[in-house]
Amino acid sequence: MIFEQGLIKVEKEPEFSNLKAAMERALAADRVVKFLKALDGRGIRVRDLEAALAADAIDRATGDKRGTARTLHQALPVSDQSQVREFYLSKVEEVDSALRLKFHKLYEYY
Repeated sequence: MIFEQGLIKVEKEPEFSNLKAAMERALAADRVVKFLKALDGRGIRVRDLEAALAADAIDRATGDKRGTARTLHQALPVSDQSQVREFYLSKVEEVDSALRLKFHKLYEYY
């Protein structure tokens, strides 16, 4: 038997898509170090999405000075926020292993 994840309809597609795009940009190879440094400077674990949003780490990495990622996240219903969290967690696990080792404290579980 193969596991197949159920599909949940996105309620606010424009906000959802814009937030996902911002996360993809922040975690892109050319910007991920800036993102991880923003988290490290505030002592935020990489898997703590709410804290990363509150610290505007995604916006800092993408160069957006308006706090757009946090605003977009707050505009989403809980079901969309959950899907964004799942997307974010999958993206932070795709970060290059050398960077994960360099920023190992951000990736540790306590």
